[in-house]
Amino acid sequence: MREPVDLRRQRILAAIEASGSARVTDLASELQVSVVTVRRDVEELAREGRLRRGHGVVRSALPAQEFPARGLPGGELSPSAPPDGHAVAVVVPERHSYLYEALHGARSALEAAGRRIALHIAPHVPGAERPLVERALADGAAGLLLAPRWRTRADEEADQDWLAALDVPAVLMERRPRPGSVLHAMDSVCSDHEYGARLAVEHLVGLGHRRIVFATREDSPTARTLRSAFARIAQEHPLVEAAAWTLSAPDAGPGGPYRADTPGDLYARLRALEATAAVLHGDVDALMLVHHLADNGVRVPEDCSVVAYDDVVAGLGTTPLTAVAPPKAEVGRAAAELLLQRLDGPRGEFAPVVRRIELLPTLTVRGSTRAVTANSG
Repeated sequence: MREPVDLRRQRILAAIEASGSARVTDLASELQVSVVTVRRDVEELAREGRLRRGHGVVRSALPAQEFPARGLPGGELSPSAPPDGHAVAVVVPERHSYLYEALHGARSALEAAGRRIALHIAPHVPGAERPLVERALADGAAGLLLAPRWRTRADEEADQDWLAALDVPAVLMERRPRPGSVLHAMDSVCSDHEYGARLAVEHLVGLGHRRIVFATREDSPTARTLRSAFARIAQEHPLVEAAAWTLSAPDAGPGGPYRADTPGDLYARLRALEATAAVLHGDVDALMLVHHLADNGVRVPEDCSVVAYDDVVAGLGTTPLTAVAPPKAEVGRAAAELLLQRLDGPRGEFAPVVRRIELLPTLTVRGSTRAVTANSG
């Protein structure tokens, strides 16, 4: 199924803003579309003033960053200027637009404080963050903002020892270490995803929906938290009559009791449950489900209401999606401010009290949800 044009162009912008520039051929490979398609998108985005074109290269239209970057092996981006012991290293997974928004929030706070940023992009391989952190510390990074790619509990456990041994201030972004682990006493700033899940359920229940399908894409910390929250809320809510939980894509990873479904399977799951609503994490899968429902004569929201979880591109669909939005930029900003407190605070025998900060998501109601009618379902 073809990706919506607006969504593809948002992904192009996210890739450019994350690294400053990219080759057209690389964008085509990442997006799995033709070079001609990318060139057409780039021309339109350049016409709108949202990026700048070069000879085979696309550059961000944002003001030049204070940390000129150069590509390094493994997808890392690092400042070209010599380290001065004043930099903060930020480590985020590649191709993760959610955390790139958190990065922009962190950048505003760090630059306002006069801190230079060393951005490191971790590739899609287990344990990729550790060598990047070691290189950043060797370059003289004064502190760290980290979002490790913990798809499973085993991934988190593999990082425990070296993270716990860090000798510079470090704050986790959108990562909530397992209670009782050695990382439980590490500074972190997260979205309260259970609150976000409840926002979605209460919105749908308030519209009269009683049978709901929930789906998450990746076996990530956010996905695991959401699955647990949706299961508990649906089980305990007096107005939810039936619910099903699933993984929404074949590449979603090990699911245990959860199935990895295609949009067609999700449609079958909706029909089997006689559900009138679905909540999907994240936006892309929600938009794809809407298209598949339309192909099968199911109207959104007349026959089925859909809520997306993330709200990065949810509002760009042919039917703009009602969505829960974690406070992505605010998470980055709050994490940077906490790190600055650690860097500027006194160093001595009294250890600072560890802080675990949770910020509340918001719900934006758009055209994909409506009250149940006699013809729904």
